[in-house]
Amino acid sequence: MSKLIPVPCVASVWKHRRLVHLRNLGVPTRQLSSKPDSEYLQRSVVPSMHYQKSLPRLPVPKLEDTIRRYLAAQRPLLNDDQFKETEKVAVDFQNGAGKVLHEELVAQDKNNKHTSYISAPWFDMYLSARDSVVLNFNPFMSFNSDPKPQYNDQLVRATNMVCSAVRFMKTLRAELLEPEVFHLNPAKSDTDQFKKLIRWVPSSLSWYGAYMVNAYPLDMSQYFRLFNSTRVPKTGRDELVTDVNGRHLLVMRKGHMYVFDVVDRDGNLVTPAEIQSHLKYILSDQTPAADHPLGVLTSENRDVWAGLRQKLLAAGNEENLKLVDSAVFCLCLDDETMKDPIHISHTMLHGDGCNRWYDKSFSIILAKDGQAAINFEHSWGDGVAVLRFQNEIFKDTTEKPLVHPGSATQVDSASSVRRLSFNMDDEVKSGVKKAKEKFDAAVSRLTIDAMQFMKGGKEQLKKSKLSPDAIAQLAFQMGFLRQYGQTVATYESCSTAAFKHGRTETIRPATVHTQLCSHAFVNEPGKHTVEQLKGLLSECSKYHGQLTKEAAMGQGFDRHLFALKYLANSKPQPLHGLYADPAYAAINHNILSTSTLTSAAVSLGGFAPVVPDGFGVGYGVHDDWIGCNVSSYPDRNVHEFLQCVHKSLEDIFKVLEGKPLS
Repeated sequence: MSKLIPVPCVASVWKHRRLVHLRNLGVPTRQLSSKPDSEYLQRSVVPSMHYQKSLPRLPVPKLEDTIRRYLAAQRPLLNDDQFKETEKVAVDFQNGAGKVLHEELVAQDKNNKHTSYISAPWFDMYLSARDSVVLNFNPFMSFNSDPKPQYNDQLVRATNMVCSAVRFMKTLRAELLEPEVFHLNPAKSDTDQFKKLIRWVPSSLSWYGAYMVNAYPLDMSQYFRLFNSTRVPKTGRDELVTDVNGRHLLVMRKGHMYVFDVVDRDGNLVTPAEIQSHLKYILSDQTPAADHPLGVLTSENRDVWAGLRQKLLAAGNEENLKLVDSAVFCLCLDDETMKDPIHISHTMLHGDGCNRWYDKSFSIILAKDGQAAINFEHSWGDGVAVLRFQNEIFKDTTEKPLVHPGSATQVDSASSVRRLSFNMDDEVKSGVKKAKEKFDAAVSRLTIDAMQFMKGGKEQLKKSKLSPDAIAQLAFQMGFLRQYGQTVATYESCSTAAFKHGRTETIRPATVHTQLCSHAFVNEPGKHTVEQLKGLLSECSKYHGQLTKEAAMGQGFDRHLFALKYLANSKPQPLHGLYADPAYAAINHNILSTSTLTSAAVSLGGFAPVVPDGFGVGYGVHDDWIGCNVSSYPDRNVHEFLQCVHKSLEDIFKVLEGKPLS
């Protein structure tokens, strides 16, 4: 279960209110709002965390609903005999052990009204996982280029991004960042008049005030972990550490680590000219690449890394490691120029392992040509906070850049920038070497390919009254069937942001409807009329829409069964047969792990497969085209898969145009 979470379905967040968890920001600093506008990205009339107290709680689904949904998701994956066995064990669970566990879970939930039932188990799942965070957990989201080409200079863009990031942090902590709200009727709710009114409604009631005008505030508690945060390796279970007193930036180049302050002693943004000078100083450093780049240790097995970190602490590196952990965020300056989207994906997803600190809550990576991306550690949050941050940073740097091409400054950066030097004994040096060897072996097995389908997209699908997401997911089902002749476990992440401390729920896109439709298109294309095929597409769309809505409202089955299993694991008796059923293992072995992402700030996003014989499918459905960025290991052929997906989309759009399949 520890490897099931790709980047969340961030594009659909806005449609079905999805997302987050953690702890209230708890920094009542709106008194800082007298500071000049250069310090903040925006000045929201409504405090950032105004809705947190009154957010509805994530519901614990009824056990009978969970079992019904579970069996419905299992049906296309099993033959009749297998399904009968799974049905039998699931019903037995519902009427026996599951009923007892469910009642205990509900009682626990009632005693913990400050959070959600999934919060603690989900954190524990991530932090207890011992696999490397690289490929297994950390995803990336790549920025679009600045529309003004001259601003894509590495130094200029890096400076502007650092300035905007610090301004975002200050805006958030001053509670001046616009709250995250899904507006069903923006003409009523997304207005100055409504905002001036709702700000005076007590936080304990504010959600209901928004609900009255069809606005749905989303949980923002994860935002607390965006800055000054790091996942620290510990034997058995890692720890999330946040130190809001950190005023410095961590910069990595050629495997070396540098720090300098980006916030002054008064809490103000250091001048953009100083930041630019400090970054120029780092980029001009002629020191050869690090012989023993410490960052590669963050790609290690967590227990191995925890042991080596203890060696580093014992060798007198405590202060330097604290500087790394408490830095506002990590900026990785790479010396490579990007060749194409595939090169970008490999660089931003994993790089060479030497110039990264994968444990930071997020890192901004900037290539020599100004190509930029965010790579983020996944345990603290589910990506939508990162997407909001990315959208705001892109908007701010492209519309209101604080430094410009050709600007020069006279600043003594040598006295402000510190290159961290670590004491390393032979054991640590050997650990770095082994980590690099393991890293190289792991990433060498990863293949990434991309596809653009240019013959139709969201507009045409909506005219045909079809869900764009449903059709994209159907194309993956058809593509896999065409390539491998079967239907397999498929995962689509859906955030439960509509609820206090929600995390994610799973949409299960492989259904009896997609199976039937895929079979008709792939195996019997000439046996059905255009109208019959359109009818099958419509059924897929309707059912997928239902699953999406249920998941967004916390009414899936995956998280409920996971929480019950987590609870059962704390008991002395063995787990119920439901969890030992091969079908349960199979549906959680997600061969197709998918996530959608559409944003004006993002050019592409991606992640590795979550199982050795799987695909990691990042995709976006745009107005008139559909894009996929897909990864695989040697057990699967990603190039052929994308050809099959493209063919499937061609067939779907051909039918929508009224043309029969031959």
